[in-house]
Amino acid sequence: MSEPNLRKFNHWVYREQPAQKNPARLLLLLHGWTGDENSMSFFASRIPGDYWMLSPRAPYPAPQGYSWRTNAVLGAWPTLEDFRPSAESLLKFVDDWAVSTGVDAAQVDLAGFSQGAALTCTMALLHPERVRRLAVLSGFVPAGAEELIRLRPLEGKPVFVAHGSQDELVPLERARQSITLLEKAGAQVEYCQSEIGHKVGVECLKSLEIFF
Repeated sequence: MSEPNLRKFNHWVYREQPAQKNPARLLLLLHGWTGDENSMSFFASRIPGDYWMLSPRAPYPAPQGYSWRTNAVLGAWPTLEDFRPSAESLLKFVDDWAVSTGVDAAQVDLAGFSQGAALTCTMALLHPERVRRLAVLSGFVPAGAEELIRLRPLEGKPVFVAHGSQDELVPLERARQSITLLEKAGAQVEYCQSEIGHKVGVECLKSLEIFF
C-alpha cells in the first residue's frame, strides 16, 4: 500500500483522490467485472476538483480481477439481490471512512461502468436518500427491481446514461430498457449514445464532465 492514493481500510482496497476545493462532495467510482481499483482512473480524470473520489476494489475475486457479486458468469444477467450484499457493504465502508476522515457522506454521487453501473443502480434504488446523482456507463438496471421502481424512489434525481450502439456485452436494447425503468422510478435521465462498443465515447465523456 505504498503507492500514492492507494489505501486499505476495513478490508477494502481503494484509490483515494482528495478534493481540491471546499466544501467537498463525495463521488464513488465503481468498476466493471474483472476490474479493480485502478480501472476508473480514466473517468476520475474528467471529474471536477470539488469531489473527493473513492475507487474501491470489488470484494469478490473474478478472472483477472474482481466482481461485485459472487459467481459472476459472463453472459448471465445478475439480479438486484445479487448486488445487494455489495451495496450494503459498500455503504458501511463509506460511513466508516467518512467518520475517519471527517468528509460529509450523508449523500454521495455514484458513477459505475458495466457491472459497476448495475451496482450504482442497485444502491440508488435501495438507498435513494443516500444518493444525490448517478452515472450509468455502459451498464443496466438489474432484474428484480420492479417493486422498488413502482415506489418512484429516484423522484427528481439526475441520472446520466451513456451507451455504445455497438456494445457487444450489454446490448443497446438493454440500455434502452434501463432508461425506461429509471424514468419509471422518477429519475431525470440524460442519455448519450456513441457509435462505439463496450466503452464510453469522447462526446459522452464531455457530457459526463458537465453532468458532475
